[in-house]
Amino acid sequence: MAQQENQVVPVDEEGYVVDTEDCEARELAYRERGTSRPITVVGNPVLHRECKDVTEFGDDLARLIDDMFASQKTAEGVGLAANQIGVDAKVFVYDCPDDDGKRHTGVVVNPKLVELPVAARVLDDSNEGCLSVPTAYASLARPDYVEVTGQDARGNPIKVRGTGYFARCLQHETDHLYGYLYIDRLSKRDRKDALRQMDEGTPRYEVVPNA
Repeated sequence: MAQQENQVVPVDEEGYVVDTEDCEARELAYRERGTSRPITVVGNPVLHRECKDVTEFGDDLARLIDDMFASQKTAEGVGLAANQIGVDAKVFVYDCPDDDGKRHTGVVVNPKLVELPVAARVLDDSNEGCLSVPTAYASLARPDYVEVTGQDARGNPIKVRGTGYFARCLQHETDHLYGYLYIDRLSKRDRKDALRQMDEGTPRYEVVPNA
């Protein structure tokens, strides 16, 4: 079933996506149309290479986005990249609060992180987890403000910005689409500890076993 939201994504006076309005209704509409899929985990080749650019903005992409929202909800995540359900395409969805508790819900296709001046970067050394590394967490320093450019589900250019936890989400999901897991940014010791946590834990959602 094709995505039903055909209007242009609204933007604020600075041209950034307005992703804080009608979050409950928009998220529900996506996932009610979608089908939840199992999550791919570290070791699956699709997670360890750059995904393909999206060039077709039609029904197939709309169905994928619906399935991604459904999968994200099932796994109780705040963000999900297409390769986390085994699809080699540069698209991620999010339903994530910022540090002020404001909810952000949206889609970014072909995302790119905007390079910010060094003076504008303040690192936040908070815990991070990943649906593709289930039951594991580690502290990872990331900028507490980020801007992402890309396209919406219809191919229109968009800009998204976030602070705090939402900024971490945007960076984390963009990383996925370029073949990086958060554990790849850890020290060897911390990465090993995260993988140990994963081995010792039991995922709360269905995952795709690695061969």
